[in-house]
Amino acid sequence: MTALGGIGAASAGDGLGVSGTALAPDQIGYSKNIKHLSNTPHVGPFVGQFGTDLAFQGNRAYVGNYQGFIIYDISDPEAPVTLSQVNCPGAQNDISVRGNLVFLSTDSSRSDDSCSSVAQTAANKASWEGIKIFDVSDVRNPKYIKSVETNCGSHTHTVVPGADADYLYVSSYGPRADFPDCQPPHDLISIIKVPHGAPTTASVVATPVLFPDGGNTNTAGCHDITAYPAKKIAAGACMGDGVIMDISNPEAPVVKETVRDTNFAFWHSATFNADASKVVFTDELGGGAGATCNEAIGPNRGANAIYDLGSDNQLTFKSYYKIPRHQNNTENCVAHNGSIIPVDGRDVMVQSWYQGGVSLWEFTDSSAPKELDYFERGPLVPTNLGGSWSAYYYNGFVYSSDIQKGFDVLMLKDPTLRTANSVRLREFNAQTQPVYPIR
Repeated sequence: MTALGGIGAASAGDGLGVSGTALAPDQIGYSKNIKHLSNTPHVGPFVGQFGTDLAFQGNRAYVGNYQGFIIYDISDPEAPVTLSQVNCPGAQNDISVRGNLVFLSTDSSRSDDSCSSVAQTAANKASWEGIKIFDVSDVRNPKYIKSVETNCGSHTHTVVPGADADYLYVSSYGPRADFPDCQPPHDLISIIKVPHGAPTTASVVATPVLFPDGGNTNTAGCHDITAYPAKKIAAGACMGDGVIMDISNPEAPVVKETVRDTNFAFWHSATFNADASKVVFTDELGGGAGATCNEAIGPNRGANAIYDLGSDNQLTFKSYYKIPRHQNNTENCVAHNGSIIPVDGRDVMVQSWYQGGVSLWEFTDSSAPKELDYFERGPLVPTNLGGSWSAYYYNGFVYSSDIQKGFDVLMLKDPTLRTANSVRLREFNAQTQPVYPIR
């Protein structure tokens, strides 16, 4: 583990107040109310492999990686400790945790469902993609217990808790006529039922078609879904469409609202505010590999779109938000994964922007969003895909999965956000939004 940056950094190269194109390669830049507590680099076979999504339970963080996943003890956020590292390759290994189970998405065609599989064309009927389930009762020795194959694999998945079983809403896309297990049209999601106490019987129980009319011209599946189980709704980012679904019956979601935006290139993800009166949709212009945070692209493309959500599930567009810090043309940068900060009476979110870093921003006035604070690194040398893939607030700190640099922990110093520190969750998957006990 190496501690980097932060308010206590040496004056030479200190990046307080420095950002964007003013940063030297790999230099850390940050605003006054962000402190960088620690960085834990990738090690072993994970070096050079992309870090991806995050999930949390108790004093542990679960970090996805194209090579598998890592479990960290985060009891001391200034010195996370690696508890286990599971080698199980398969892009992009989107991860969630529920009780003693870890769910892992495989969205790359593999020779089989094992953790020793190799890449194999999806044109081969025997190829496998889908969900892998691990028992993490012993966090130092996770056990792979079950796989479930799904149409077009699993790019991401969302846990929808149930009384007797949990459900995974599997988002996937990319159908082709020569892929026997990923045939067009693919305007559906796969729903996996995981019975409590019998996870090895998990299976696909439904494949509801969300777009019977075919959806927008580039809609061929969904990229990501965020559920708000307490309100029995979910927001879907479905490539060409943003949707609101009624999930009262978790095996039969019903689309209640659909919105489109000619400014959006690729509907990527969705986040509700605390009371579900707003939804933030992200546009992943350039697919995560493009340099879109510059003057040429402008402030509205590759941005967030903020919508008010009415009691009748109708969405009303209010504004766009994009980081105001222009990045170099070698830096991949676009809106990516984040979560809200639980503070009463305000809508504040922390969010990843790849090499644009981590942005803390406010949309209490949904027509006038603004950045509050930031943390970022200067451009990678040599040029490579990198930056923060996911940044989430959990039990007092912000945790970021950096594609190349590993696992970062940040502390928010803004005194107006201090009440968020009293909010404690036992488990957190960002795509399963909780009811925060805000004080």
